Amino acid sequence: MKALKQFSTQTFSSLKVRNYRLYFIGQGFSHVGNWMQTVGLGWLVLQITGSGTALGTVLAFRFMPMLLGGPFAGIIVDRFNKRHILYVTQSSFAILALLLAFLVYTDFIQIWMLFAFALAFGIIDVVDNPTRQTFVHEMVGRENLRNAVTLNATEANLARAIGPMIAGSLIATVGIAFCFLANAFSFFALIGVLILMQGKDIRGEVAEQKPTGDLLESLSYAASVPVIRTVLLAMAVIGTLSYEFQVSLPLLAETTFAGSAADYAALLSAMGAGSVAGGLFAASRRKIAPHEFVGSAFFFGLSICVTASMPTLSLAIVAMVFVGFFSINLTSLGNTMIQLAAASNMRGRVMSLWSMAIFGSTLIGAPVIGVIGEHIGPRWGLALGGIAAMGAAAYAARTLLKTDWLRTISEKVGLDTQEAEAENLKL
Repeated sequence: MKALKQFSTQTFSSLKVRNYRLYFIGQGFSHVGNWMQTVGLGWLVLQITGSGTALGTVLAFRFMPMLLGGPFAGIIVDRFNKRHILYVTQSSFAILALLLAFLVYTDFIQIWMLFAFALAFGIIDVVDNPTRQTFVHEMVGRENLRNAVTLNATEANLARAIGPMIAGSLIATVGIAFCFLANAFSFFALIGVLILMQGKDIRGEVAEQKPTGDLLESLSYAASVPVIRTVLLAMAVIGTLSYEFQVSLPLLAETTFAGSAADYAALLSAMGAGSVAGGLFAASRRKIAPHEFVGSAFFFGLSICVTASMPTLSLAIVAMVFVGFFSINLTSLGNTMIQLAAASNMRGRVMSLWSMAIFGSTLIGAPVIGVIGEHIGPRWGLALGGIAAMGAAAYAARTLLKTDWLRTISEKVGLDTQEAEAENLKL
């Protein structure tokens, strides 16, 4: 009983922070809405075009700004109040989702419009994503960072289990437009909790004093810190070829298993369920070690390959549970490692590079996986991602395991920031 209580306390420690607790609630609604839109968008493109290549191209438009605009976005994130940035980005997302819902409901939607909407969402997200990542650090501080990052990822993946199921039901009953409408209202929920937060408890970081920022400064800084450099390069490979589930899974469900939108939703939901289990495991741990990152990347890739080889949809759904389990451990470890290794005035730019590595790389990876899935086979498109993840694990192992470090996040509130940064930079 005592062990269970200790596990619970450690697993949910960051929720003791009021502002983060509010943010966690708002993010929950937002994540569910986002996955509803993801399922709706993927199925809508296939309905209009029947093409995996078109689906990959729409996703490439969605994430192109993330790849090309990361250095610009990082400067914005480091210079302005992050809560104020989120007011703007979340409001913009809501307006776009409402407009998309209207066009789909009235049957005015055309494929070129989806390209335009995807690009618009991507432009906003290039600023929104690193802002949300670094805002977590300002709410909970260094001592609860890994826990908060992991709970964030767990929540996002719980939404992956819930959102697609709701989306599948809506598509089958009232239509795809309501997936986009629900997403619009989810953004308003997050805006509401931002308003309720207490500004005095947000640990705003001192902005850099340079009048202008060097767009290449984030790249040169990341390259100079071994941990950051290695994690970002490994995640760039994984982001390009492994995290293209929005392309590979609809094709797997529809083409390989002759399924429906509900079957695609079931694959995503299974991954989400596995991620929740993996997230609870990761959130209970206070230690961070590169060998865990390497192991998570390898088994993430292996589980993807196993999924691609499954002979039936039911077995593929089961295998996706393991994909989700290792996925959340991989991303939460990588995210925490580079945030702790980054200097405070560079954290926004480093997290912009993180977003570029995972999401911006879709500009390259989505069309590639789409073409392979359409012309060679969905199984091969999915398996390529698994092989890429195992290759990235081998690369990371060569660098990180030479100087493997096991670090316990300090629970001491008020840890001297400069001392902590200097210690991290030595890693």
